[in-house]
Amino acid sequence: MRIRIVDTFTDRPFTGNPAGVLVLDSAAFPGDDRLQHIAMELNLSETAFTHPLPPGGEADWALRWFTPAMEVDMCGHATLATAHVLHTTGAASGTVRFSARCGVLTAAAHPDGAITLDFPTSPLAPEPVPAGLAAALGAEPLCVHDTGPHVGDLLVELSDEATVRALTPDLAVLAEVSRRGVIVTAAAADPSLGYDFVSRGFFPRVGIDEDPVTGSAHTALAPFWAARFGRDELTGLQASARSGLVRTALRGGRTLLTGDAVTVIDGELLTAL
Repeated sequence: MRIRIVDTFTDRPFTGNPAGVLVLDSAAFPGDDRLQHIAMELNLSETAFTHPLPPGGEADWALRWFTPAMEVDMCGHATLATAHVLHTTGAASGTVRFSARCGVLTAAAHPDGAITLDFPTSPLAPEPVPAGLAAALGAEPLCVHDTGPHVGDLLVELSDEATVRALTPDLAVLAEVSRRGVIVTAAAADPSLGYDFVSRGFFPRVGIDEDPVTGSAHTALAPFWAARFGRDELTGLQASARSGLVRTALRGGRTLLTGDAVTVIDGELLTAL
């Protein structure tokens, strides 16, 4: 069984967010324990598993995502990685439809190699700043929003880009204040550099201290910043050490996420699924 590692939301190797991708030739997934063990072995923020579905249904491929610690409901960068692998290997063309825990997701390929994901927009609900959050971040939140059932993060606005970039949070405390993780964000200091807002994502509760580029988080960041800027099309920079750009377009109940991807490792799983 082939295992590929794909860097996503980037067009350069060793940047963006790496995801593992296994394209299965079976009609069903192996046992959950087996999938979890493979994700633990790869030790990436997510590993995606996909297999083809019978023709004529609402989706073409079944898709699941696992962190090293657990299965998740929705993952943007590993979906982008999976679509990239299907297109570059000739297993799929045009728009690919995935059946996942969060519903049917689509991935449309562009002639330049970029891929646009169609994901559900996260419903934002303001809430009080949780006790201990400011101390854990080392910065005072301007506001906090819950991001709904599929994402499950706290979206935290901070004062400026420099504060977001400088954070060294207490991850043990952050793990106690959200079901999945904490997304911190601020407006770009200089939009002429090609992005409108910055973010970072911390997910210690699911085994990821800091995620390099979090596609699913942008289904919450897109409506948050669209309301602030009065524009439905924006670009976000996730300011991790690896960094990556996510182009977002708000379409009511759906958010389009566009990015590039590059395969950096193509290997073989030597033990049977």
